[in-house]
Amino acid sequence: MAVEHDNKEYQFAISLSVLNHLGRNLYRNFVTVLGEAISNSWDADAKNVWIEIDRESNKFTISDDGVGMTPNDFEKKFLKIGYSKRKDGGPKSETGRPFIGAKGIGKLALLSCADRISVFTHTKDTPYTGGVIVNADLDEAIKNDLVPDEYPLEELDYDLIEDLVTGDSQGTTIVFEGADRVLSNTDGYIRKILALSFQFSLIDPDFTIYVNGDPISVADLSSLAEKTQFLWRINGYDDSFLSTIESLALPEVQLDSKLEIGGYVASVELPSHAKIRGMDERVTVDLFVNGRVRDKNLIRHVPTQRVVESYIYGQIHFDGLDRENADPFTSSREGIVENDEEFQKLLHYIQKELLPRIFEDWDEFRRKVGKEGDDENPSVSKKQRKAAALVAAAEEEFTDDLPEDKKNVVDKWVKDIRPDAQFNVGAYVDCFLSENLVRKYMAETGTEIHTKVAGEVTKFRDSETQAKQKANINFDVRRNDDDLLYLGMNELAISAEGGASTGGVVNPMVQAASAYKPVRDAVGHTSLLAEPAKLHLTVTFENIKGRVKALLETIPTE
Repeated sequence: MAVEHDNKEYQFAISLSVLNHLGRNLYRNFVTVLGEAISNSWDADAKNVWIEIDRESNKFTISDDGVGMTPNDFEKKFLKIGYSKRKDGGPKSETGRPFIGAKGIGKLALLSCADRISVFTHTKDTPYTGGVIVNADLDEAIKNDLVPDEYPLEELDYDLIEDLVTGDSQGTTIVFEGADRVLSNTDGYIRKILALSFQFSLIDPDFTIYVNGDPISVADLSSLAEKTQFLWRINGYDDSFLSTIESLALPEVQLDSKLEIGGYVASVELPSHAKIRGMDERVTVDLFVNGRVRDKNLIRHVPTQRVVESYIYGQIHFDGLDRENADPFTSSREGIVENDEEFQKLLHYIQKELLPRIFEDWDEFRRKVGKEGDDENPSVSKKQRKAAALVAAAEEEFTDDLPEDKKNVVDKWVKDIRPDAQFNVGAYVDCFLSENLVRKYMAETGTEIHTKVAGEVTKFRDSETQAKQKANINFDVRRNDDDLLYLGMNELAISAEGGASTGGVVNPMVQAASAYKPVRDAVGHTSLLAEPAKLHLTVTFENIKGRVKALLETIPTE
């Protein structure tokens, strides 16, 4: 039996609401919007992009001198959501630039930041063409579930670009009207963000972005360069910004990676120096692909909660992420698809090699320059860190009120003796605690001063009395006149152990105290110790500390 059927041909009808689903409302970041427009200019082989901000008229304009579009290009390429340049001409532009656009939906970002968007474009052989997208009308069309054929663009008002037309032969201009929600950003913020977000000059040094007539350059990052303290370069990377960092606290570090990447990580003196002035945002370690930032704050993918994260910023350039038959970029173009195979290799390198090295170096470098490091690094004891912090605080008091030229001289002196100061402060604390704990032990257990050292009490007391008389001091120097306070470690050890030896064998604390005394006296006289002496003092103190603990454990408890 024959089946009745019609002969009508059917085709897909895409509702305009797909614009929202694809990304019209995904672009929350003004810089992402600028980024899409600038990337379009880059793909069009522009040499210059001009961003003009007119807050009084509540609008801004982005113009370029790229190849522009013919009427057919505008209709069949620009207005065709999903059109990709790569399908027609491969991964590069006519001049050999790597294309930034891939999915053909990045242009939706342009719809997200203004009430009216007017696109003016022409090639060297065709007149101006384009159209106006009114977001209120587009919202209404989406609400009524219209298809694209039922939503014609408004005609252009060429008066909007009258002042911009200066005989240029080709290019594209986009005018954003009713853009108050994004123009709250200051020019300084916009300039700094653009300087941080684009490194197209690495590929084409003639490509320039202007804001209100002034080119974006490394000068916009001068405050960041001035506050940069340490620097790590990856695979010999270099750019014009790094050449402006002239006041590193220590020589930069060269890092090698088997991955085909480049870039750098740097750290600032204080976390506040990484803040972008006037905003809550801070500079971070960002991923760049073909000259454009593609993922902000890479460290968030491998969180460590280490203090150094608030000090570091940088760029990782990994052009290999942009490859045939793969699209690692999210639809909003504001991030990377995490399960991308090449991106996972990068994250592995960051987590297993880059960050551990930087964390270790940073802690060491900070302590070398007299600043607090990473308390969570177990390779340095709490005592060493506290000693370093105390020395740093004392250093500041010596240099605070000095004229700049004198301060620089004293700073150099301080830098030379800082490691010794940190060691000696810790060593003095060891001496103070060990000797006073033995005194406490003897007082608690009623241990008498040994007869062989009793004469030392009289000798030290008489010596101190003579010194007070010479200094014309009439008050007590010591809290009390307890005999125990006049004995050093050697005498205390003999008393606490009940004698210098037992059965012909030198008692352990006495032996350690004898070995301890020469270097301990040098510390007490603020001498700079030789490295063998430091090692000797450290090892000997461990022996004393072990024996003091053993004695304290013998005290009966209630």
